[in-house]
Amino acid sequence: MKRAITLLLLFINLKIMAQKTIQGEYYFRRTEMVAGFKFSADGKFEFFYSYGAVDRVASGTFSVEGDTVKLKSSKEAGKDFTIVTQSKQGTGYQIKFEHANQYLLNHILCVFFIGEKKEEVFTDKNGEVKVDLPHCDKIYVQHTLFPDILTLIKDEGSDNNNFTLSLNPSLEQVSFKGVDFQIIDDKTITCLPNYFMPMDGIKFIKN
Repeated sequence: MKRAITLLLLFINLKIMAQKTIQGEYYFRRTEMVAGFKFSADGKFEFFYSYGAVDRVASGTFSVEGDTVKLKSSKEAGKDFTIVTQSKQGTGYQIKFEHANQYLLNHILCVFFIGEKKEEVFTDKNGEVKVDLPHCDKIYVQHTLFPDILTLIKDEGSDNNNFTLSLNPSLEQVSFKGVDFQIIDDKTITCLPNYFMPMDGIKFIKN
């Protein structure tokens, strides 16, 4: 019995020793883009991303499972837009976006789902989308300058076809939902192409 307990404790200690950890600052640079993490010993992280005129941030907690780093951002995914008004009137579908910065209204993707099929439409310079569809099941929206998990604005239970939406401040934040990182070695973490970094070869190197 004592031997079994000793072996069990040895196994647990070896597992703890084999558990990978990350701490410190990690950076990824490519042409005009730079991004970085700061991982603290207390399990918290801070993130920044800068590409051209777009700056993004995130903060939250992280955990390490084997060689996988899982991030839990303080941002709630899928809440980048707020429905100001919605109604059923006329035919087709119309979506209008409101924001003080007119430039931001010209970079929004609207995705209309009819069963498994989808139709993607971008806003015009006035932040409006009009589609001549007799029916759609779901509508999602996403800002292409600040891409994150799409925001659902219409589900199967709604018959509304006319929407006015506002852009939320959360756009500049990153949720990291569905994005895990792998520890390559004691100086490198990597991830697959994703919704806000769609390129190959993403490697964050410890400073």
